[in-house]
Amino acid sequence: MNASDTTVVSMAGVAPGTPVAAAVEGRAKIFEMTQAAEDAVLRPREAGAWPHTLRAALAARIATRNGEHDLARRFVANAGVHAELSDPKVSGTDAPMRAVLAFMDRVAADTRNATAQDVSTLQAAGVSDADIVRLAELNAFLAYQIRVIAGLRLMKGVSA
Repeated sequence: MNASDTTVVSMAGVAPGTPVAAAVEGRAKIFEMTQAAEDAVLRPREAGAWPHTLRAALAARIATRNGEHDLARRFVANAGVHAELSDPKVSGTDAPMRAVLAFMDRVAADTRNATAQDVSTLQAAGVSDADIVRLAELNAFLAYQIRVIAGLRLMKGVSA
């Protein structure tokens, strides 16, 4: 893998041969490690309660909530039967999923107002602590990824 083949570089629209592409190549290891983190968060060996297709739907939902529609389309392509959950207007069909989606939405779009009560709601819905950590990891990674994409766009002189 090289840095130009990563999701963040692709989604930022960094063209080969540009000064931004040279900067990316100069820090190739960071971009390769970012891609490895994406792979680990979306397709971990130990998925817990969140299969890869659901993780992809949640990632697409987070991207949509943050105005990253191309990134959302990239993730929803792998969401399979969970694709509808990528739409922030969908609230889930059962109490546990409603709690998960509400948590993901809060952390993705209203982080400063997330509280211990949000975690308690997940626990009350039957979500294990390990699976709550997995949700938080997914949300944290997407926050990072979206900011790196935005930063690369700023370096190009193009806003999202």
